[in-house]
Amino acid sequence: MKKIIISIFIVLLIALGTFFALKDKNKDLTKVKVAEVTHSIFYAPQYIAHSLGYFEEEGLDVELILVPGADKVAAAVLSGDVNIGFCGSEASIYIYNEGEADYLINFSGLTKRDGSFIVSRKKIDNFKLSDMKGLDVIGGRKGGMPEMTFEWALKTDGIDPKRDVNIDTSIAFAAMAGSFIGGNGDFVTLFEPLALQIEKQGYGYVVASVGELGGSVPYTTYSAKKSYIENNKTTIEGFTRAIQKGLDYVHNNTAEEIAKHIIDYFPDTSINDVTKVVDRYKSIDSWYKTTKIEEKDFEHVQEIMESAGELNKKVPYNKLVDVSFSTENNNE
Repeated sequence: MKKIIISIFIVLLIALGTFFALKDKNKDLTKVKVAEVTHSIFYAPQYIAHSLGYFEEEGLDVELILVPGADKVAAAVLSGDVNIGFCGSEASIYIYNEGEADYLINFSGLTKRDGSFIVSRKKIDNFKLSDMKGLDVIGGRKGGMPEMTFEWALKTDGIDPKRDVNIDTSIAFAAMAGSFIGGNGDFVTLFEPLALQIEKQGYGYVVASVGELGGSVPYTTYSAKKSYIENNKTTIEGFTRAIQKGLDYVHNNTAEEIAKHIIDYFPDTSINDVTKVVDRYKSIDSWYKTTKIEEKDFEHVQEIMESAGELNKKVPYNKLVDVSFSTENNNE
């Protein structure tokens, strides 16, 4: 009986030691709140960094908070509700042009092209953008990157998005799939895994990638207030290194391996579907190789905004992009 009591006591001591060790470890980590514009497999490198402990390796305790809409992400960063925003770089351009003194600076890129796909209600072999002429499209929020990139692609193909296609920009991003399922629109632009789900349910067919049509842009980036970056350089450096590790992983591993590590972030999606979506995003070269945001890509995003009538004045690259934290820049 005495031996049993001693054994239980030892087990309790070990458990308490483990508890306090974990508590001390978490106490040593710097808390960072990140607002993500949507929750999508498109952001696989971020979830890889989170899942495999790359942030912890850099001394960071990162909390991901869903804040739908780039405008709302930017507002959350400006208000101080979160430390870092993860959304389209267009949000930082709008804010800078509005005269905000403590504006947002993009310090790390993740996705290099639009992540949405054109879904058709009818099966179309050898799809061309001209197949959309005269038809109805659920296009996304006016002034948002998905909608502006889609319009850019149409114009590049000689199609007037105002006259040749009926684009509905009144439907909220989160309600687009449901509206299409409900019978609205001949086409809809959707991120994954929604596009795949629409296909599986028999409501439509993926016919093209908006990202492939729109070209390379800093589509989804990490940004923070100018003052936060100035006062938290170590945090930004560590965060960027963790994202770089996530990018390295997705480029160097199979869709199956990636899916295995991010499946917990998508509990309502099967491992097979997550794998298919990752493979689809890999096939269109969705992710940057490094976190460095190139000037030509930043210029292209402003060209797209100008074309959509959403930008009257271009912003200097060196004002809104800080490449000093990128791994590529630090290795040069």
